[in-house]
Amino acid sequence: MPKKKYTVIVEKDEDGWLVSEVIGLPGCHTQAKNMDQLLERTKEAIKAYLEDEEQGFSDEFIGLQQIEV
Repeated sequence: MPKKKYTVIVEKDEDGWLVSEVIGLPGCHTQAKNMDQLLERTKEAIKAYLEDEEQGFSDEFIGLQQIEV
């Protein structure tokens, strides 16, 4: 299977953890204390998400929006 690239948002939470969220894969996210660990965990999360998707569990990505409050 050919490799595919995914866009990932990385943020730091209030406790200092790095949190990643994969754009286009709703609910696919993870966290870690350092960037190397975060990237490895994110790859694992993507693989698990795709395995679930193959079994018929899937959400449809609609898009990104910005709102002002």
